[in-house]
Amino acid sequence: MFDYSARPELLKDRVILVTGAGRGIGAAAAKTFAAHGANVLLLGKTEANLTQVYDEIEAAGHPQPAVIPFNLETALPHQYDELAAMIETEFGHLDGLLHNASIIGPRTPIEQLSGENFMRVMHVNVNAMFMLTSTLLPLLKLSQDASVVFTSSSVGRKGRAYWGAYGVSKFATEGLMQTLADEVDTVAPVRSNSINPGATRTSMRAQAYPGENPLNNPTPEEIMPVYLYLMGPDSTGINGQAFNAQ
Repeated sequence: MFDYSARPELLKDRVILVTGAGRGIGAAAAKTFAAHGANVLLLGKTEANLTQVYDEIEAAGHPQPAVIPFNLETALPHQYDELAAMIETEFGHLDGLLHNASIIGPRTPIEQLSGENFMRVMHVNVNAMFMLTSTLLPLLKLSQDASVVFTSSSVGRKGRAYWGAYGVSKFATEGLMQTLADEVDTVAPVRSNSINPGATRTSMRAQAYPGENPLNNPTPEEIMPVYLYLMGPDSTGINGQAFNAQ
């Protein structure tokens, strides 16, 4: 496990947007960031899940989060602009962006992978991530110390059979992270890095490995040290790096 111990007020007054915040790693990250003082913007497509995370954060006495229902699969360009405008009006800037939302798609040989399924996975995992990044970058540049964290995978660092669209999307994720990192290096107070969560006890992992005993994998809460490190000031100057949570 990534070795890092965060001080309680590490993220005090920081405004951090988390995609896919309704469950799994996204929900754990949102609650963890809030517990360390952040104002968390909960973005996801299922409002009921976001509201549950909101209620848990509020019940714990942490800074009030914001719920942003937003479907990355269907969102149009003007909706990204409206999202950025809303964040600027309500919060003035953005200190952190965690790209966590993604879909796995069919795990099948490339020969049997339909174009429709391939394009759907690439749209959610890559196109939407690009749109959010480019649209929110001006707000991140208004921060004194901003961090963009991309969620990668081991199959996005070395290709593996049957991971088709998902694997290709995670290679693209690493590419976008590196490209952004090189662009902001020394010219903006923004850093860009990726995290491979590894095998974690989530519904997506269960979908990918139905025969695996989930209890053998750590919970999302247990892999949070690297997320805290990259979102907080202790990682200032760390840019363009690929991290493993485990």
